[in-house]
Amino acid sequence: MRIARWEHDGTVGEGFVVGDQVVRFPDQLTVADVLHMGLAEVPWIADAAAGAAESEPARRLPLADVRLLPPVVPPSVRDFVAFEEHVEGVVRSVSGGQGVDAEWYEFPTFYFTNPHSLIATGDTVRPPQTERLDFELEVAAVIGGVHGSDGTTRDGTNLDPAEAGDHIFGYTIFNDWSARDIQGREMKVRLGPCKGKDFATTLGPWIVTADEFADRHDDEGFLPIGMEVLVNGVRIGHDLLSNMGWPFAELVAYASRNSRVAPGDVLGSGTAGNGGCLGELWGRAGELLPPPLVEGDEVVMRVEGIGEIRNLVGAAVPAPHIGPARTRPRSRPATPVATAFAAPAVTR
Repeated sequence: MRIARWEHDGTVGEGFVVGDQVVRFPDQLTVADVLHMGLAEVPWIADAAAGAAESEPARRLPLADVRLLPPVVPPSVRDFVAFEEHVEGVVRSVSGGQGVDAEWYEFPTFYFTNPHSLIATGDTVRPPQTERLDFELEVAAVIGGVHGSDGTTRDGTNLDPAEAGDHIFGYTIFNDWSARDIQGREMKVRLGPCKGKDFATTLGPWIVTADEFADRHDDEGFLPIGMEVLVNGVRIGHDLLSNMGWPFAELVAYASRNSRVAPGDVLGSGTAGNGGCLGELWGRAGELLPPPLVEGDEVVMRVEGIGEIRNLVGAAVPAPHIGPARTRPRSRPATPVATAFAAPAVTR
């Protein structure tokens, strides 16, 4: 099943994509509600939605008449870096390093990005002022609720890979837009990317439920589905999702370690290799070829079994100036803080 959010005549709709139409969920359910209910509940929800649309045709609209929105409003977005080939190339471009650090192979690494900067297919990207705007071709897993036979909700903490796989509700396409010059400066502080990445992330066009891929996994749990990215109609990169260093269930398990994954969470695969981003190609070529994205460029991403997202690059957005750090005197309190805030003596 395909699950989407959309806008039509100024109102937001949430439901299924069936053929060339969208059909609202029954009972005013939202995508968030359905994710909490879990994948096992989707069949009866779909039947109820179809029945409601039969009696109330306005619940069904042509897909061409709606504007798709990001298919989920996530409480958190984690983005992994799971493709060795991508790391191998982009590390040269962003930090000037060589090869893949041994630590990359130990555990699947991720960073948290901004859930408030999500955009949809068809939206215009408004980047910061940058000379090295880049795309990143990824797939994301969306977490859903898992319930025991007694109806209790299973916690998403310290999951093993088998349990973690049960928490994957579905998949969507993920474009982690990046300003590589800003990112390169930020990475020197050794805290991870910041403003070089959180200005825009495309999710879409919809969530395809995990059961659609149940018979596509290989013996190790990887999904060998095709991915490609085009700029202005020219294919820049293509790869298989199965070239990740870890299957998605292991990414979810690692994210849950001494923490928690919850319904609605989005976990990106990290950027595909073989031209999944320009930064990888720059690192391999030693020069900015193909050139960075500029205003007016169109980026299209396609993933087998999911669909297509496309975005135009708009004009850069200037931001208010913030000056550099000031050198401070490093003075210290003259008295212990506990003394300074001691309670006054009680008098009678």
